Amino acid sequence: MCGIVGYIGNKNSVPIIIGGLKRLEYRGYDSAGVGILAGDECKVIKSVGKVAKLEQAIGNEQLESNTGIGHTRWATHGAPTETNAHPHFNKDRTICVIHNGIIENYSVLKKELQKKGYEFRSETDTEVLVHLIDSFVKKGNSLLNAVRKALIEVEGTFGLAVLSSKEPDKIIAARRGSPLVLGIGNNENFLASDVTALITHTSQIVYLDDDEIVEVYKDKFEAKTIHDEQIQKEIHEVKIALDEISKGGYPHFMLKEIMEQPESITNSMRGRLIYEEGTARLGGLRKAIDRLSDSKRIIISACGTSWHAGLVGEYMLEQFAGIPVEVEYASEFRYRNPIITKDDAMIFISQSGETADTLAAMREAKRRGALVLGVCNVVGSSIARESDAGVYIHAGPEIGVASTKAFTSQLVVLALITLLLARRKSLSEQDGKMIIKELQAIPEKVEQILKLNDQIEEIAKNFVDAKNFLYLGRGYNFPVALEGALKLKEISYIHAEGYPAAEMKHGPIALIDKNMPTVFLAPRDSVYDKILSNIEEVKAREGKIITISTEDDEKLDALSDYIIKIPGTIRMLMPILNVIPLQLLAYHIAVKKGLDVDQPRNLAKSVTVE
Repeated sequence: MCGIVGYIGNKNSVPIIIGGLKRLEYRGYDSAGVGILAGDECKVIKSVGKVAKLEQAIGNEQLESNTGIGHTRWATHGAPTETNAHPHFNKDRTICVIHNGIIENYSVLKKELQKKGYEFRSETDTEVLVHLIDSFVKKGNSLLNAVRKALIEVEGTFGLAVLSSKEPDKIIAARRGSPLVLGIGNNENFLASDVTALITHTSQIVYLDDDEIVEVYKDKFEAKTIHDEQIQKEIHEVKIALDEISKGGYPHFMLKEIMEQPESITNSMRGRLIYEEGTARLGGLRKAIDRLSDSKRIIISACGTSWHAGLVGEYMLEQFAGIPVEVEYASEFRYRNPIITKDDAMIFISQSGETADTLAAMREAKRRGALVLGVCNVVGSSIARESDAGVYIHAGPEIGVASTKAFTSQLVVLALITLLLARRKSLSEQDGKMIIKELQAIPEKVEQILKLNDQIEEIAKNFVDAKNFLYLGRGYNFPVALEGALKLKEISYIHAEGYPAAEMKHGPIALIDKNMPTVFLAPRDSVYDKILSNIEEVKAREGKIITISTEDDEKLDALSDYIIKIPGTIRMLMPILNVIPLQLLAYHIAVKKGLDVDQPRNLAKSVTVE
């Protein structure tokens, strides 16, 4: 959520900043701005809308400077206006600030600053920061110490960068709860809220941790805590191929990422299956596996799509590992005084590894003594660094806001964790080998499903004007119904609900009429006859039926208005296959509505505020 880019060196910072902001557009934003050092003041240009609009405004001004910062804003305090956009600056424009996060005590700080004569232009919490820093500079503090002392007074989260025309040889940056990285170049240095903004310039990355502040020069950097304790930071080598964050000929990142799933699923299990022993090898869990295996209870915590993956994980772990599992919304978890003991293990799932609610829940669980495990996609993310152990899903960069390949890779990793634990308990070697064979067959089956893209596009044409959708599944496929409904809501703005199919009779059936499309997940499994009855109930009420069934099923042809037949697999892995037609259906409906599927309104890729 929101993007930060900064540059200091010998080149013109402006095109570097604009290029970085374009790489961060997928994170979601509604306005953008750039601040550079220009003589005795900070020159700031801001605009509402896309970075391209900001770029045009900058071109008209012909900005040029060796030092600058840029920002894309997702509105929290105050509407998306040019005045509320970042950077914010002090009265004489000698200091400018960009900021991700939320200052929770901004109202109190604002009143104190107003008493001192400070005037505010915007509705934002961020403007408080620039005036607070200015107040410490006026007391004779260096920029570094002014920022440091200001942040000590701040309650809330921040990833920020600060420029001052009075100290033009540096950028000050700091973080708490909102990601920020430093890129190390040759006589030039970079700042960003996401590594993807920097990969065309450097692979040398320093990850800032909470309550750390860094003084960045063009040829060096110095780091300390906001409490003035000197620290040494490690430089990491990060390798992301440029084609991983480009569309590769596809019209949208979302479609590209849907089509990448045979490869991303393969990468999620590459080198992790040991067929001879019927088990999995997960190096990231090695030091924690005994404690995990001995846990009396596993709690999975996540948000959004990752929460849906956790629900599937609950079915897997309870069926095969025999461990009680609970799945919690991370956003609610720490606010209800949860009962956690040292015998509990908690798995936190997050694509970005920076989801604010999930990170806060993880820290609470750690404080209470539980074993804390992370499942995430982004190497070096906060959840990856702060968990006791964990597993990367290796899905590759996911740029589209609506998660697709990360979801299926999360399901694969949860299956691997299940296999590993189950084999340490009561699962036989033979059954372990059977699961491995089915896992190894998944990528090819996904390829077969993706060949149905044209058929699914034809189905989508019939539902462009739909106002509501119902998604129904049972057992392992109830979470898939939730995920299918979420995908449609996210990118097409059509109201959709996912339900366990049996719950339809307890309320939602009142909605069924000839204008209500219902998507059924109906693989041939142990609850097939039950879902068949639910389909009959909808048909009797003239509801439009879209069915996802397996290739060997002909019984559903006559009952369905539209049917999508896919390969089958064992129950625990069927969600991986069933979700892909739902991803494509949502994608094509949204495209035919003329919507921006990669950057849906009001949404951000990485939700780094509560």
